[in-house]
Amino acid sequence: MQPTPTRLLHILVPVKRCVDYAVKIRVNPQQTGIDTNVKHSMNPFDEIAVEEAVRLRERLKDKVESITVVTVGPAKAAETLRTALALGADSGVHVELPESAPAPEPLGVARALRAVIERRAKNGGGGGAPDLVIMGKQAIDDDLGQTGQMLAALLGAAQATCASEVEVDVERRVVRVRTEVDGGAEEVLCTLPAVITTDLRLNVPRYASLPNIMKAKKKPIEKLTPGDLEVDLTPVLETIKVTEPPKRVGGGKVGSVDEVVAGLRERGITWGRRGSVSRVE
Repeated sequence: MQPTPTRLLHILVPVKRCVDYAVKIRVNPQQTGIDTNVKHSMNPFDEIAVEEAVRLRERLKDKVESITVVTVGPAKAAETLRTALALGADSGVHVELPESAPAPEPLGVARALRAVIERRAKNGGGGGAPDLVIMGKQAIDDDLGQTGQMLAALLGAAQATCASEVEVDVERRVVRVRTEVDGGAEEVLCTLPAVITTDLRLNVPRYASLPNIMKAKKKPIEKLTPGDLEVDLTPVLETIKVTEPPKRVGGGKVGSVDEVVAGLRERGITWGRRGSVSRVE
């Protein structure tokens, strides 16, 4: 009897085009959101996800058959895909939105990603459905941190969030993930297929070399629309108004504890018998 050949690993990495982390965020004049006419780059947590996928290939070698990156966004988001391809991904999928379209919400993005995965499973693109989805735990523009969990729920797949260490056993079809929790860390053993979201401690992304940047220009990117995937990315939440937080008022110096106590009393703050603090309105 011939042994059953081991299925090779297909990895999918969603990435997002965000306002660059070094840019000072400003509210637009219409107060409908932030000013987006600034420098953009790949979401830093997604860079970590791409790096981890490439490192898995370096460790597992021929057991990783493909690394595909996918993004949902306007035409300019293709630049983010090219960056990921320069870092070591093989191909990309761009779910293109009109430039004037509002940013999709996490549930909409999760549904689009599920549709991409189901499309690849049906058509066999990129070797078939991915076995492992690695994505950033959150995007730095909205900090929602929901897409990974929603995608896992929609797929009925295992999930491990805030990963700081990832080990994949291709033969056993399991992945061991060390995750960051409030009390420290815990290890989670997931059966493939699985969705993993990355934390800052997982790795330090590499810089793309000039030869790889040139090679990335020739790597394939499949262009799709929400209509092709039969998903509606219209937001269900409406943003009424966006304003900047009030400017902080400078503090003052005091010469003694008595001045501190007097100042607190002027503001209606008093102490109880056991040291509890209360405010008198």
